[in-house]
Amino acid sequence: MIEKIQQYIEEIKHFKFNDLNDLENFRLKYLSKNGIINSLFSDFKNISPENKKTIGKPLNELKQLAENFYNENKNLFENKTNKQDLFDFTLPEYSISIGADHPLNKVKNDIYLIFKRLGFSIIYGPEIEDDWHVFSALNFPHNHPARDMQDTFFIKNTNEILLRTHTSSVQIRLLENTKPPVRSIMPGRVFRNEAISSRAHCIFHQIEGLYVDRNVSFADLKQTLLYFAQELFGSKTKIRLRPSFFPFTEPSAEMDVSCSICNGKGCNVCKYTGWLEILGCGMVHPNVLKNCNIDPEEYSGFAFGMGIERITMLKYSITDLRLFFENDIRFLSLFS
Repeated sequence: MIEKIQQYIEEIKHFKFNDLNDLENFRLKYLSKNGIINSLFSDFKNISPENKKTIGKPLNELKQLAENFYNENKNLFENKTNKQDLFDFTLPEYSISIGADHPLNKVKNDIYLIFKRLGFSIIYGPEIEDDWHVFSALNFPHNHPARDMQDTFFIKNTNEILLRTHTSSVQIRLLENTKPPVRSIMPGRVFRNEAISSRAHCIFHQIEGLYVDRNVSFADLKQTLLYFAQELFGSKTKIRLRPSFFPFTEPSAEMDVSCSICNGKGCNVCKYTGWLEILGCGMVHPNVLKNCNIDPEEYSGFAFGMGIERITMLKYSITDLRLFFENDIRFLSLFS
C-alpha cells in the first residue's frame, strides 16, 4: 500500500492541466467520494494496528498534497480568468493627453541655449543669502538709498540673513572662487516683499549674466544683447539702450526691444511707444571687482539681468503674471 501511496504522490506532483475541466477531472480522480484517496482510507481500516502508524503518515500527506494542489490551482486559474474578463477588447483606445512645458520653462530653456551658443556656462547659487553677497559686495553701502529699491525678506532680526532679491549674489560667489576669464549666466528664483498683482509677485525668476576678462568693452555688451534679442524675438528685432543707475555697474543702462506685436508701430502692449523694456545691464563697477579681489586695472566686464516672467509675458502676450503660479490646466494647455 505504501508503494501505491508514493506512486500517487509522484503523479500529483507532475500533474498537468490546461483548463478547469482538467482540474475537475483531477478532483474526481483523487478527492471525490469515489476517488482514490477515499478508497485508500477505506482500505486503511483493514490494516493491522502495528502497520497503521507506518502507513497513516504518508496517506495523510497524500491527501494534504492533493487538496492543496487542487485549491491553489483553482484559485489561480479563476483569478486569471476574472482579470481577463474585466478587459473588453472591443472598447475604443484611450485618448492620451500630451503634456507641455510650463511657459516659464520654455522661455528659460530658450535663453539657456542662446547663451550656451555664446560660450556662457550656467551657474547656480543658494536662495538664502547673507548681506555681503546680496548687497555689500555689490557696492550697496549700509544706509545707501539704493537698498530701498529692494523690498527684502529678512530671516533674522540682524538683517544679515535674507532671501536673495536678485541672482547677482551668484556673480559674487563666482568671482570670489574663480579667476577670470569668467563667462556665465545665473538663473534662479528671487524674492521681494511686494503686493501680488497682475504685474508683480513676491516670487519671480531671474537670469543674470556676467563676462569678465581683459579688454571687455561696452561694445561687447551691446553686441551680445543684440544677438540675444534677435535670437529670442526674431531677426528683425531692434534694441535701444537708455542710461540708468545700478550700484554694481557703471555705466548702467536699461535695454528695450522693438515691440514684436506691432513691429514698432505702437500698440497697447508697448503703450504706443513701439518699445518694450526687458532688462538692465552695464559694465561691472570697479568696486565690485575689488571686493572680489580682482584688479580693475587689469580686468573689466559687463553684467546684465532680466526677469523671465516679464520676457515670457512679452513673448506670448500674457497680461496677468499670476497665471504663471496658479497651475490652471486651461492656461497651461495653450503651450502644448
